[in-house]
Amino acid sequence: MGQSEIDAIRTLLASKPRPVGWAERRKRIEEVGATWPIADDITLQRVELGRFSAEWSIAPGSDPSRVLMFFHGGGYCSGSIVSHRRLVTEAGRAAGVRTLAVGYSLAPEKPFPAALDDALAAWRFLREQGIPAENIAVGGDSAGGGLTIALMNMLRDAGEALPACGWLISPWTDLTLSGATLATKETIDPLIHEAYLQELVDAYLPSTIDRRDPRASPLFADPKGLPPLLIQVGSAETLLADATRFAAAAGEADVEVTLEIWPHMIHAWPMWNAHLERGRKALAHAGRFMDGRFHPDKQR
Repeated sequence: MGQSEIDAIRTLLASKPRPVGWAERRKRIEEVGATWPIADDITLQRVELGRFSAEWSIAPGSDPSRVLMFFHGGGYCSGSIVSHRRLVTEAGRAAGVRTLAVGYSLAPEKPFPAALDDALAAWRFLREQGIPAENIAVGGDSAGGGLTIALMNMLRDAGEALPACGWLISPWTDLTLSGATLATKETIDPLIHEAYLQELVDAYLPSTIDRRDPRASPLFADPKGLPPLLIQVGSAETLLADATRFAAAAGEADVEVTLEIWPHMIHAWPMWNAHLERGRKALAHAGRFMDGRFHPDKQR
């Protein structure tokens, strides 16, 4: 069943090829991401945070005092609260917490470091709401995973309190594009290819910024002192090496790291959780991980 389900997702993605132009690409990711709507029992609330928006969500029975702050993927140039709404809301249900989905600024209109500035502003918003850092998990997929790491590095370097944990789905950690799996997984990844990533990097990073800058490529940052991390990545991804190399670097720096490599799964597969059992299972794993960091007494 699992293989037929992922094949159906591949067919869906192939039926909606990536168009030309940022406006059309943003429209396409919202259409694909919203193929299956959120559950009827989810409560949503929009929040305006200056130049960007965010969205609260909560499932019945969840603890509103604990929050998952989530940064969507899309290569820093597309993706939105809408495209990732099903993923975020079901992740909150799995963890039993409220979620705050962050619609940070996108390139090329607002290039680096706008997204990171917005991530920090969203964190400040949560803290100003009186939510302790230890009651916050930070997560993201793809570019949002890289943004998650960059934010935690920034907080650590400033000597500020860190979130309870970080959750990274198919994280993009290396904007120099040096991962070996960009080549070895090229023919089986239906979404992410080197030429496309190169276009995203050119749009996101000004020419004056070194692509090894750890704020943009957290693979090259010192991960020492980061909170516990869950990294989930599919074996069929060109960005597989971005996840495994970062996991190794964090582990070598004595960071608590849980790395899950899911066989046959594609980039950011938990997005398709409505019709993908392994997407739901990945969210269940993430929910247990976050719950264990919010409630250390539950950990075995």
